[in-house]
Amino acid sequence: MRTTGTRGFSLLELVTVVTVIFILAALTVPYLITQVYAIRIRYSATELSGLLQATRMESVRLNTYYSVQGVQAANGNPALEQVVDKTRLPVNDIPQAVMASNVSVFYGPGSGAPAEAVLLGALNFVPASAVAGLPSFSARGLPCVPVGVTCPVTPGQGFVFFLSRTDSTGGSSGWTAVAVTPSGRCQVWAYDGNNWLQL
Repeated sequence: MRTTGTRGFSLLELVTVVTVIFILAALTVPYLITQVYAIRIRYSATELSGLLQATRMESVRLNTYYSVQGVQAANGNPALEQVVDKTRLPVNDIPQAVMASNVSVFYGPGSGAPAEAVLLGALNFVPASAVAGLPSFSARGLPCVPVGVTCPVTPGQGFVFFLSRTDSTGGSSGWTAVAVTPSGRCQVWAYDGNNWLQL
């Protein structure tokens, strides 16, 4: 009686396949991680845009002005953006916008975003500065900056928020922006490494 054996893989073939798998993993894993971070930043930009629109609608509905205020992250918790009233007390009727972990929000020009001046020029309006006051919406739903108990509307003025991921070295990467036009409309922009593109 004769038995026929089946031949398996040699050690050299197995080592070759495993080596190829490791090389492919080394090439694709950094790309996948970058994409995950980009999705987190875009998610945060969408959350912020939704909060700004909700703030605008609530200001019109209640015929008053409301502001958006950032709450800095503490102990590794994600940053928050919340709506506050004239006395800077949180408005509980509008949910907070929770940013993804390691995402920082910068309000106004001077964020350090790449090609920031190019984006600001493309927006075709004057963005309010962070030192002027909190970004707010008037009772007519237009962008305004509070002065005392009033919130005057400056024609041609809007808001811009820059969002980026903070890496382990403290640097920033992966940028998006949320712009509020002088008419109160929100636009979300993303930086692809070369240009700012509206999403």
